Amino acid sequence: MSELVMRPLIPAAKLQERIQKLGADITSDYKGKKITLVGVLKGSFIFLADLARAIDLDCEIEFIGVSSYEGMHSTGQVRIETDLRKDMEGQDILLVEDIIDTGTTIDYLTQVFALRKPNSLKVCCLLSKPEAHKTKMTIDYTGFEISKEFVVGYGLDYNGLYRNLPDLMQVV
Repeated sequence: MSELVMRPLIPAAKLQERIQKLGADITSDYKGKKITLVGVLKGSFIFLADLARAIDLDCEIEFIGVSSYEGMHSTGQVRIETDLRKDMEGQDILLVEDIIDTGTTIDYLTQVFALRKPNSLKVCCLLSKPEAHKTKMTIDYTGFEISKEFVVGYGLDYNGLYRNLPDLMQVV
């Protein structure tokens, strides 16, 4: 199966433990509100599903498809490939991203969503790479901070493969 050399970075049990904590924090922060979780496809789909189950609130779930990677490298260009079907005006939106690397994608998306006039807009990511950030951004909820290593598994891919791995694996 593997054309990549990988080593374990974050095991599934540790991922689930952290996601439960994120869900509790989000539940507390949005108490009494209905939120719309917007998953950034494709990488966030597994994280979004587990996070949604960890949030004890009324939630709507939407997806936006973007691309900015080829292989292991960011292209520096963000393209919306699949947009939302619903108007976001007046909604409390939580953008759910798998990984924030340079920050180009999330910076672009927060600008796009701000124009859609939500009631509130926050960002939640499973992984953040602070060393790689090239833009100044606010990440409201972060699962884990990692260094610049390339990772796969738990929704993250290399050329469309390895999303189905239950653990996060570092490519070496």
